[in-house]
Amino acid sequence: MAFGINRMELNRWKEAVGRGEIAYLTHYWLDPRFPGMTTVTKVGCSDLDRLAGWCVSHGLSPKYIHNRSPFPHFDLIGPKQREILRKEKQWDQVERFHL
Repeated sequence: MAFGINRMELNRWKEAVGRGEIAYLTHYWLDPRFPGMTTVTKVGCSDLDRLAGWCVSHGLSPKYIHNRSPFPHFDLIGPKQREILRKEKQWDQVERFHL
């Protein structure tokens, strides 16, 4: 279940993903499979080669890309989420979600 974002934010992310850009969307999230995790960042890009390259550049396996057309994405959670958002200077998301 996702919450904490609005339609405009979601649409901006979808548009950027559709243009083949690397786009970040963080939202609150609860999933019993991941106790203690309260946020997820979806890193999307419609260019699968570019998204796979992004994964590799951050030490992540591209095999975990959710290849869901038209919005392929990689889910970041936990310490790696925090680390990568800071490295990518996504300060608005870091601050908003207390990461």
